[in-house]
Amino acid sequence: MSRRLASITLDNLDDLPFRCRRCVFWELDPVGYARAHEEGDPALEKESWISSVLLEWGSCGKIAYVDGVAAGYMLYAPPYLVPRSVAFPTSPVSADAVLLMTAHVLAEFADGGLGRMLVQGAAKDMTRRGVKAIEAFGDLKWKEPSCIVPADYLLAVGFKTVRQHLRYPRLRLELKTALSWREDVEVALERLLGSMTPERALRLA
Repeated sequence: MSRRLASITLDNLDDLPFRCRRCVFWELDPVGYARAHEEGDPALEKESWISSVLLEWGSCGKIAYVDGVAAGYMLYAPPYLVPRSVAFPTSPVSADAVLLMTAHVLAEFADGGLGRMLVQGAAKDMTRRGVKAIEAFGDLKWKEPSCIVPADYLLAVGFKTVRQHLRYPRLRLELKTALSWREDVEVALERLLGSMTPERALRLA
């Protein structure tokens, strides 16, 4: 079994699962999101967003492959490049943080270490850019797969609430040094991605 990790580019964008490939929840503001689904082409909007982020900031995600098949992925970006981030009642995301948008390991590839593989790739990427923290909007009432991470899981793996809300608190995980990232954050995010119980697996795309 061969495994490899690749940065998301326009060349491999179509390897994302169909639902995520056409999802522009984070990539557009609420008005633009509605317009894209009513009048436009969400897949084209996704491609446009990826292209602009690649040009301005660089890699904004990773795809893990097993024997050539896309088995998991992670998307992240600075908050100023994520229009939906300002629509949350607990926004804005801190300027020194990268926003964890969405992440998913396909069920058939669970428990194979892909969560760690994705996190290691993201760790190298973020530390190279001097990122100080990861922030995310959690959902305290999460009941089914969505684009928003369950707040309970974020809290369980070490995120701390920096702005409370009855539904969508904003949480933060500090990346104080490269060492702490590798030893603490990597393990924490691996748990977030790959250690859910089957009936409540994290399926965010």
